[in-house]
Amino acid sequence: MQSQSRASSSSRKLTSGVAKEPAQIIAAQQLRYEVFTSEYGADMKTDTGIDEDHFDPWCKHFVVMNQNGEVVATTRLLHGEMAEKIGGFYSEDEFNLDRLKQNPGVFAELGRTCIRSDFRSGAALSMLWSEVARYLVQEGIDYLLGCASISMRDGGYKAWRVTQQIQQEYLTAEPFRVIPKRTLPHLASQNTQTDKVVIPPLIRSYMRLGAEVCGDPCWDPAFRCADLLVLLNVDNLAARYARRYNLEAKIA
Repeated sequence: MQSQSRASSSSRKLTSGVAKEPAQIIAAQQLRYEVFTSEYGADMKTDTGIDEDHFDPWCKHFVVMNQNGEVVATTRLLHGEMAEKIGGFYSEDEFNLDRLKQNPGVFAELGRTCIRSDFRSGAALSMLWSEVARYLVQEGIDYLLGCASISMRDGGYKAWRVTQQIQQEYLTAEPFRVIPKRTLPHLASQNTQTDKVVIPPLIRSYMRLGAEVCGDPCWDPAFRCADLLVLLNVDNLAARYARRYNLEAKIA
């Protein structure tokens, strides 16, 4: 791996960095396949046990590995310059980003984030964000965007409730709004339950970092989930997270 950091907890040590070896990237793709099929019921249209697409070769792949060298957390990042070469960001398959991309600044896209179920206590995710944060600073990224997924196994009711709850506090300004290309099932939007719903941990972590949601979700039939487009203005990171993820240089 290009860079490496370490963390320890009672009985296990984790290392993190940018995957450079093909075997590490394949291991990350295998983890993606496992998580997306078992937890979302995604139709990967392959029995190879690997989740891969045409964006992968153009991305930086960040991984967290356990003491046995197994990838237990991963995400990928596509720089805006690379996106222009291949026809756009992954999220442009789901959202119209024309208005968002008119804003000045350098954009990058985070995607395919997943963590093995037995490593979701916090350390793995924290290390993953630390690696991403260093890259943001090094590359001078202004805005980080990406799709945050919510399971649709209940027909979409939870997705709408999560969306409505998040939009009350974390909705972007109008110039950063996007339009989904496939809206969620109509009946799901009519849900009248008013009690608070549990926000998925990954989405909650985005909001804690200072991210906002750019509008309504898009229905992703292949992954059988609802995707919210999330946007992080790197300059708006809270001071405590800036220190934690080595971003002082960016917000100074």
